[in-house]
Amino acid sequence: MSALSFPGTGILNDADIAALVEAGAIGFDRPRDADQIQPASLDLRLGSTAYRVRASFLPGPNRTVKERLDHLQLHQIDLSEGAVLETGCVYIVPLMESLKLPDFIAAAANPKSSTGRLDIFTRIIADRAQQFDKIPKGYQGPLYLEVSPRTFPIFARAGSRLTQIRFRQGRVVLSDEEHRALHATETLVASQTPFIADGIAVSIDLAGEGIVGYRAKRHAAVIDVDQRDALDMLDFWEPIPGRGRGELILDPDEFYILVSNEAVHVPPLYAAEMVPFDPLVGEFRVHYAGFFDPGFGHSKVGGSGSRAVLEVRSHEVPFIVEHGQIIGRLAYEKMRARPTALYGSGIGSNYQAQGLKLSKHFKVV
Repeated sequence: MSALSFPGTGILNDADIAALVEAGAIGFDRPRDADQIQPASLDLRLGSTAYRVRASFLPGPNRTVKERLDHLQLHQIDLSEGAVLETGCVYIVPLMESLKLPDFIAAAANPKSSTGRLDIFTRIIADRAQQFDKIPKGYQGPLYLEVSPRTFPIFARAGSRLTQIRFRQGRVVLSDEEHRALHATETLVASQTPFIADGIAVSIDLAGEGIVGYRAKRHAAVIDVDQRDALDMLDFWEPIPGRGRGELILDPDEFYILVSNEAVHVPPLYAAEMVPFDPLVGEFRVHYAGFFDPGFGHSKVGGSGSRAVLEVRSHEVPFIVEHGQIIGRLAYEKMRARPTALYGSGIGSNYQAQGLKLSKHFKVV
């Protein structure tokens, strides 16, 4: 691997990721896709084999994922031509990408937006890992994806992209004071008096008489994760009318698509991440897919008015949420440098300028 050097600290941008590829810090089992590098992340692709396992696991500090798979796998599934992954099952899929990170670069992963909106639970596992979705500085080895469809069975194939990875030099999550200062100059959320504590709060929009959300239908058909604009929404989702009530009861273990009350803005020199589970605001998980790229909601790249779509699942007990109630937090972090391309600026971004919106797999009506 050739020498790498990135001045400063922060999330690496698209040019930095390309430099990692050029230096051999990111390896590929097959040539990378032309659009695989995003403004602040790299899409990761499923390999050709999925291993059905008895249970989710972490390898721990002294074992590789392969060693654990030899013990825990039930059977193998060939993804070369595609296969159905069933709900309620756990699969481990070796990815086409591997890492040889320098000792000053760490990484973190998160499901892609479309993955989260289909209620597909995914997380990255690395050799000798003691936590999911976190890759330590200097890691050298393969990457694996745990995949567990929660509501809909999915059809996936080698090359399908369900997750993404960010690379970081240093750690520069903004302090509360820095969040306040940035909001004062850039308006991070459309609120005059935002609540800031370890990030900036977003609330839920349940106002009006129209559709305020969607509840997933159980026992629906298979969804091909690579097929866009192909499915009738009503076969998979139950629209939730507001009826002017301004509240919604979240039933335990049901999956909902909701939307933030505030428009969200991620300036070009920053990236953001939604905190997925926050017991301070309720016993539910919000936003499986937490990465917000630089330029999301940025007016100069067509993002004015972009809302945060929220993937919500309540735990254990029914829980009432009301219009304007805080439902999540966005934590902002500095980019090392401005990306070459921003989210939405001609790179095929699916969710710029969005309101309440289902994943790209469903026909727009």
